[in-house]
Amino acid sequence: MKEIRVAPIRNGTVIDHITAGQALNVLKILGVNEHSIDSTISVVIKVPSQKGMKWKDVVKLEDRELDPETVDKIALIAPNATIVIIRDYYVAEKYKVKLADKIVGLARCSNPHCITNMGEPVAPEFNVVSRDPLKLRCAYCDRKLTNISDNLL
Repeated sequence: MKEIRVAPIRNGTVIDHITAGQALNVLKILGVNEHSIDSTISVVIKVPSQKGMKWKDVVKLEDRELDPETVDKIALIAPNATIVIIRDYYVAEKYKVKLADKIVGLARCSNPHCITNMGEPVAPEFNVVSRDPLKLRCAYCDRKLTNISDNLL
């Protein structure tokens, strides 16, 4: 059986160890759509993982490095992800995403009556209740945030 491989990138970012099935949500966080693609993006969904999880997704972005806010959003849907910065085909940096204990301004509360959704100048704030599985609770109305990827800002 012939193995299919994804071509290496010269410069850019590899997001590895994404929770299986979340690669498309990562693309959403990255703002990838038919009008925003300027270079090669490779998406690998549900491939065997050597690390702890059984399956993983991988996203490779040519000619793009991620800002810290984008990495923080990725941590919300893929808390075990690894960010690898590639320069001239070599690994220049490699680090795991970090999920803070308090999440501010990255997601909106799903409660339409929460003060953060009422036009007040208050940033949405969540406390991490559980990391595995990830559960967030609004600091203002105590609602648990479910379906985090649909509520990212």
